[in-house]
Amino acid sequence: MVYITRRERFSAAHRLFRADWSDEENLRVFGNCSNPHWHGHNYELFVTVKGDINPETGFVMDLKQMKAIIHELVIQQVDHKNINIEVAFMKGKMASTEVIAQSIFEVLKPSFDQEGVVLHSVRLHETENNYAEYFGTNTPIK
Repeated sequence: MVYITRRERFSAAHRLFRADWSDEENLRVFGNCSNPHWHGHNYELFVTVKGDINPETGFVMDLKQMKAIIHELVIQQVDHKNINIEVAFMKGKMASTEVIAQSIFEVLKPSFDQEGVVLHSVRLHETENNYAEYFGTNTPIK
């Protein structure tokens, strides 16, 4: 089993808040990330797939195809967007790095299944110091 990883980058805005909480409670729990005027990040996304090496190509998966899938299903949807408002796969979800990583995994998984590789993980860096990594589960995302 060999693992390959593709790194992509995107810039996006988001806000951490609960509409059913007061501004004061949101500020207490989420700090400056609850700013009603949003804030943004330059995200780094690492998508890792695993599988056997194809003896004819020497590839686990063609990296050009991997890039195309990630760009179509994720990057084009999130780059220079407001994650809370404009990203369909994030509608009704908390826009935390953890939930974004889970949601990206769920969006990508069917396409990688069709390519005959296993989506191993999605790692999303929000800052140079903070990231979330998701390996999949049978539990639905809330």
